[in-house]
Amino acid sequence: MPFGLCNGPATFERLMETVLCGLTSEACLVYLDDIIIVGRTFQEHLNNIRKVFQRLQKANLKLSPKKCRFFRKEVSYLGHIISAEGVKMDPENTKAVVDWPRPKTVHDLRSSLGLCTYYRGFVRNFSAIARPLHKLTKAISKFNWTEECEKSFNSLKQAVAKCNNKRTF
Repeated sequence: MPFGLCNGPATFERLMETVLCGLTSEACLVYLDDIIIVGRTFQEHLNNIRKVFQRLQKANLKLSPKKCRFFRKEVSYLGHIISAEGVKMDPENTKAVVDWPRPKTVHDLRSSLGLCTYYRGFVRNFSAIARPLHKLTKAISKFNWTEECEKSFNSLKQAVAKCNNKRTF
């Protein structure tokens, strides 16, 4: 893909989705140039690798062997850990949420909420817990950190830290 192409990442993502169309729900996950190939059994996994490789070859796309990892039981991917047990939060990101200092500005609060919101599917009643913090980010609100905000902020951090890593949706 040429450098400077407007919407290059989106164009490449569309290419990958087109090339692997039909396999993405059963055999692989795709995000830009990352492909995770899955299988319930070793034989199914080999078959899925073969299918993906054939599609890439047919589209004249090449892999970099240095960047490939095969037959992993667990993969860290986009802030999640994917394994046979399912999808769970990456402990490094969970630690970042727990260690996040109390926000002093709306910008700090939006950054904190952004990271927490990325994992909202793992936290039961996320919107109810975060409601006071979201109110504080509105343009019409003056940044006034109240006891309710402090309680909400700490509850959100605890909910992420104690999460059982099962999606709630």
